[in-house]
Amino acid sequence: MLWLLRHGEAAEGRPDEARALTERGRADARNVGLALAALGVALDTCLSSPKQRALQTAQLVCAQLGIDFELEPALAAGGWDAERLAAGRGQTLIVAHNPAISGAVRDCSGARVNMRAGGIAGIERGELVVLLTPAELARLAGAEALA
Repeated sequence: MLWLLRHGEAAEGRPDEARALTERGRADARNVGLALAALGVALDTCLSSPKQRALQTAQLVCAQLGIDFELEPALAAGGWDAERLAAGRGQTLIVAHNPAISGAVRDCSGARVNMRAGGIAGIERGELVVLLTPAELARLAGAEALA
């Protein structure tokens, strides 16, 4: 399964690559990890954009799952191929940015989505089988969603 995660909510500011997660973004990222664990997802690999908000999201998700992550510079911009990046890596989570992450869902499955900050999609053999919002992930994690 290929999992595509848009980083959590980030603070405004410059430079863009240094924007950090907000409190809500940190909570949402922890909830992603807890929700995936509750669903029994066993990731083999996590690839993250090197931009601060994606890196922090990957750190928090992977901490809940007890796995490490790798920085993938291509994920900092658009135009990357999710299936190519995940090839041969087993069950993979990619943490990146919009609009590229929504485009990756479309490219891999044909589904047209607008990924919300902290939202995740699961794609298997070209089919979108899971699409979860931060509120749904919080419920799966057993946490309160922040308004």
